Amino acid sequence: MSSSRISTPFTVIGNQDNGTRAGLKNGLVWAIRARPGEDPTPLAPDEIEAILDDATPPSNWPRQAESWAWLHFDTVHSAARAHVGELPCLPPDVRSMLAETEYGIMLEALPGLVWGAMPAFDDGMEDDRDICAWRFAMRPDLLITTRRNPIPVLGAAYRSLRADSIPRSPAGVIDRALREFTGSIRRQIGQLDDELDRAEDALLLIEHRTDLGHLGGIVGKVRRRATELRRVVTPIDRVLKDDELELPSWAEDELRDRTERQVHAALDDLIALQDRARSLQDELGSSQAEETNRRLYIVSVATTLMLPATFVTGFFGMNTGGMFLAQGAWGTIAAGAVCGIAMLLTGVFLKLARLL
Repeated sequence: MSSSRISTPFTVIGNQDNGTRAGLKNGLVWAIRARPGEDPTPLAPDEIEAILDDATPPSNWPRQAESWAWLHFDTVHSAARAHVGELPCLPPDVRSMLAETEYGIMLEALPGLVWGAMPAFDDGMEDDRDICAWRFAMRPDLLITTRRNPIPVLGAAYRSLRADSIPRSPAGVIDRALREFTGSIRRQIGQLDDELDRAEDALLLIEHRTDLGHLGGIVGKVRRRATELRRVVTPIDRVLKDDELELPSWAEDELRDRTERQVHAALDDLIALQDRARSLQDELGSSQAEETNRRLYIVSVATTLMLPATFVTGFFGMNTGGMFLAQGAWGTIAAGAVCGIAMLLTGVFLKLARLL
């Protein structure tokens, strides 16, 4: 499901006054306030304006807040990107990052601020989902997220916010989105692993190795998708393990402890899947080479056996006078017998030479 237009009790789209409808032109999808132990509540237009216009220096941002706000923007339109790029509540470089359209993965932190870009799947079909990026910036009391494509993981994190599941800080939302993303990756890994199981079973059951082409297609598809997923997961694992990244205490537990374990586990599964796919492809290649050699062997033996017969038929096919066996009713039978005897002698020779 798309992360926009999500039907929940605290959706702000379409049920506010002109201030919120004006926010739609600026790309605002939802704006809520979350407090642990309570259901999230929509933010009023004046509250949204006050939050976005708050130019408090980063050094004065609270280290922990009783509640926090989440504002989510759709930056598909240039006007929305321009609006996000001018938010007074964030430093200029963070605003620029939120308004970017290029794909990239990053994670940066200051004592009171964490920002970055993370990958996610779009809302396409399960077997054909493209990878896109969503961006975030968070303080202990504020989370701002942006995206250009519908991002199901953000919608899942949004719907999970209930009185008994509100995280203490916005870092919990980032953790849920990334864990949902890694969960989707591991589900895809399970599907790819099942395809390898079918290919391996077929490879072991085929007796004459005459139909191996379709198995190569299955293994190639698995390797291609596993490589795509690993190229996405590896940068996340790298940025979370960056020793130079000093996350603030209110984000450390959520991102570095919980999320990092999930991402690293997904990466390990991908590496194991790739290793298994390579091993199966090597075995498949060996079986194909064995089948090719077997067919060449049969062709070579047949060609060798027919060589004497070809010589005999060529000899009797000469248009010369006085041809042996040219006269009489049994000439063809005699020539055929000569061919048969020549082939038999050739077969015996190959057997004695242990070429058969």
